[in-house]
Amino acid sequence: MNIALTGGFADPARDAAHAFRAVTEAMARPGMILTVTGANPPRISAAAGITLLTLCDTTTPLHLAGATDTAELRDWIAFHIGAPLVTAEKAAFALGDWRSLQPIDRFPQGLPDYPDRSATLIVEMESLSNQGPRLTGPGIQHHAHLSLPETAAFRANAALFPLGLDFILTSGDQLAALPRTSRVEDN
Repeated sequence: MNIALTGGFADPARDAAHAFRAVTEAMARPGMILTVTGANPPRISAAAGITLLTLCDTTTPLHLAGATDTAELRDWIAFHIGAPLVTAEKAAFALGDWRSLQPIDRFPQGLPDYPDRSATLIVEMESLSNQGPRLTGPGIQHHAHLSLPETAAFRANAALFPLGLDFILTSGDQLAALPRTSRVEDN
């Protein structure tokens, strides 16, 4: 069987609803790590695939960076999502590991009149934990901690508010989010 035809949501209505709830909960509560299930995409984590299935469609420009840009994943996206694949400069969403997404300032960061016209980067991580830099801001009662690939880029991104990028970090079946409203401090 063609790998592109498998790995989508097994129960699309139920799985999509659970996934949407998890992604929105992660964005509303930066630093919270959530477990998601329901998809098995090729060559990327289940959480990254679930995020793509939940947030992307045929009108969502998507950029695949580095090792995520494979024929298998392109075919899977074409079959399950239909998102047009674009360069970084035109992306609404981008997927890759931290290194392959660099430099992040090449992605749309919004416009003064339209800050929502910015990209969301889905960052594939080796693991996620509630260890690491301190997070504060909207959705965080006191503070939270989240393993991040670095802190300087996230601090610079937050300084651009209301412009800037939003981030969803994925590893295995886990995801966490870091919206542009979150302030990041070294421990």
